[in-house]
Amino acid sequence: MFVARNLLDALATIIDYALWAYMWAFILRAVLSWVNPDPYNPIVRGLYAVTEPVLSRLRRKLPLFAGSIDFAPMVAVLVIVFLQRFVVRTLFDLALRMP
Repeated sequence: MFVARNLLDALATIIDYALWAYMWAFILRAVLSWVNPDPYNPIVRGLYAVTEPVLSRLRRKLPLFAGSIDFAPMVAVLVIVFLQRFVVRTLFDLALRMP
């Protein structure tokens, strides 16, 4: 049974790290939008390629614009924090309670 416990613990850790990195990608994209970066820069293009699928879905579903301010990255970060607090902690708790 310790194998399943270790598997759940490792899965929760990997999900937590992935969500943490994705959250920072959204934050970095929001900060970059303030300075108008070069759109041909490979780092900027990669960052947009990673974050745009989620942001476009959020923009389609919810009216997240207030004037010229886009609130979609903030909503995405809040969803990621919720997933970290709920899903990851639930997996850690399940791993701890296994015999």
